[in-house]
Amino acid sequence: MKKNKNIAIIFAGGSGTRMGIKDIPKQFLEINNIPIIIHTLKIFDNHPNIDEIYIGCIASWLDYLKNIVKDFNLKKVKSIIEGGDTGQDTIYKILKEARCYNDGDSIVLIHDGVRPYIPSEVIDNNIEAVKKYGTAITCTTANETILLSKNGVKVDAVPIRKEMFLGQAPQSFVLDDILDAHEQIRKINPNYENISDSCTLYNQLGKDVHMVQGAKGNLKITDSIDYFIMTAILNNLKNGKPADIPLDSVKERKAHYEENN
Repeated sequence: MKKNKNIAIIFAGGSGTRMGIKDIPKQFLEINNIPIIIHTLKIFDNHPNIDEIYIGCIASWLDYLKNIVKDFNLKKVKSIIEGGDTGQDTIYKILKEARCYNDGDSIVLIHDGVRPYIPSEVIDNNIEAVKKYGTAITCTTANETILLSKNGVKVDAVPIRKEMFLGQAPQSFVLDDILDAHEQIRKINPNYENISDSCTLYNQLGKDVHMVQGAKGNLKITDSIDYFIMTAILNNLKNGKPADIPLDSVKERKAHYEENN
């Protein structure tokens, strides 16, 4: 009996303009001498429940990506293709590429190439949620107050914080289901206007989406501050998880004060 596959769909078609960098797309910047995109891909390549990886890349860096994937000995990368005009167009092209080699009931985990920290259990939970509910949208609770404003000057509404969540990635689906959703959207909104991710796409079609708990460190690197935050996160991981917060110096300082007061 043929095994349905769990497939990682990675889009790496962005540029580095919001990083203030003109010549190098942000996914190819390096942390500890390893390209950000490779940090991301290694997580899926090393995960026992991921079978294949498909990548969409900015055209001018396509050959470079193929070379570094080879240099870092990533075994599960099945195909690297040129991206589309937008992020969602790139995802659509990668999904079609994956469909050429896989059954339609395979599970796809759609992930940003610039989110290089995903705990293993988040991937597992996405897969299990798709098996049970048909979708999985990784998210975290909102720690800050969320403001709604149409003009960016006046606050129009302040939603109840406990009802607010922040969408992350992976965002996961049955392959044919998400492909069909793209086909529907492309007929009425071919440029994917106001569609920032797969969750938004599904929601605009009135389809149910199931939420899966994500991780606070699963940041999308968009600007230079994100880059340095992610550098700190990756440098403080132990066995794929955040290292323990150092407590000894606080305890020693407290004991010193108690002894001398």
